[in-house]
Amino acid sequence: MKSVIHAIAATTAVLCIATFWTSTLVSEIFMDQASVVAVKHAIAVYGLAVLVSAMAITGASGFALSKARNGRLVDQKKNRMRYIGITGVLVMIPSALFLYSKSAAGEFDTLFYAVQVVEICAGLAQLSLMGLNFRDGLKLAGKLRPKRA
Repeated sequence: MKSVIHAIAATTAVLCIATFWTSTLVSEIFMDQASVVAVKHAIAVYGLAVLVSAMAITGASGFALSKARNGRLVDQKKNRMRYIGITGVLVMIPSALFLYSKSAAGEFDTLFYAVQVVEICAGLAQLSLMGLNFRDGLKLAGKLRPKRA
């Protein structure tokens, strides 16, 4: 049951970040400022609650699952999760809140776009690390064969 909860929470977290990332790019490139404000509002007000909950459940269930396991893959997943968590707390959450407040005030200035670029890059990094954790989780679960050397 723990592995099912872990998989659902991790999938939810990845889908949240991918949705935030995609909706940000689409609204910035193809839509007007009102759409950007709506996206930033949805991310800050609704999305972060779902994402933070999913990440907390992913971390807690992953920690519980790893108690019975050890090895290189488990250590790599734990290490990546630290970076994902640190990036989330120090970059992604503050950026989302800052960008929402700036957009709601209509302040689409250089600082807004600089933080936007940082957030987009951090989101890509998080998605990459989470993808590696997915791959290693499937290997640990025996659902993906390890690569031959």
